[in-house]
Amino acid sequence: MAKQPHLLVEPGDLNDVALVPGDPGRVDRIAAHCEEVEELTHNREYKVVNAVYNGTPLTICSTGVGSPSAAVAIEELARVGVETFIRVGTTGALQSGIEIGDMVVATGATKNEGTSKRYEDVEFPAVPDYQTLTGLVDAAEAHEAAGHGGGGDVHVGPIATDDAFYAETDEYVEAWEAAGLMAVEMEAAAIFTLARRKGLGAGAICTVDGNLVEGTQKGETEDEELPEKAQNNVERAIEIALEATTTF
Repeated sequence: MAKQPHLLVEPGDLNDVALVPGDPGRVDRIAAHCEEVEELTHNREYKVVNAVYNGTPLTICSTGVGSPSAAVAIEELARVGVETFIRVGTTGALQSGIEIGDMVVATGATKNEGTSKRYEDVEFPAVPDYQTLTGLVDAAEAHEAAGHGGGGDVHVGPIATDDAFYAETDEYVEAWEAAGLMAVEMEAAAIFTLARRKGLGAGAICTVDGNLVEGTQKGETEDEELPEKAQNNVERAIEIALEATTTF
């Protein structure tokens, strides 16, 4: 098999488990917690790194913004042998009382995006597999029990995945809130859908960077978008995701 056209990797290059943040810069933040870090490729929005965390080999690959670019990453990662995908990102809360800096582990995602609909009907669920979901929840609970909590709660529940960051109207937000959705982001539904269709594992843990119900929004840069508590808990989410990889 030739190298994949976007990630520029081939079978044998990567590890079984991949952490998939959206931001290429977050690849470096995750890698800073690891050993034996090796950058393989960086093409367009896709930065690919191999590393080892507590004896567990893993791959870190950015997906860019949105479900179309995330789907390209998952397709190509799967083709070269990756078996489990964990999204580590940020999200906007949809319920009052969910604070900036809290975290959300997704139990499913609405398909308010167009990518998954090209693979299957909207009625089919976009959900994580049980092993990856419970691995993230267990890792979060263990992290808290060990006294590493950063002052933010970990919420476990359904989220929305949306394509249109600047078109999330009051009507959309009110409907998501009324449905009991925890938060909204832009990639999870496509990641969950593709992984399920391929018989692979997927999960997502995201740090809250704003609350759409309460009218707080992220800023223009990563440093500006998150106050100190949220910055600290991005690191906490990374640590939880990394700990989860050691259980698969």
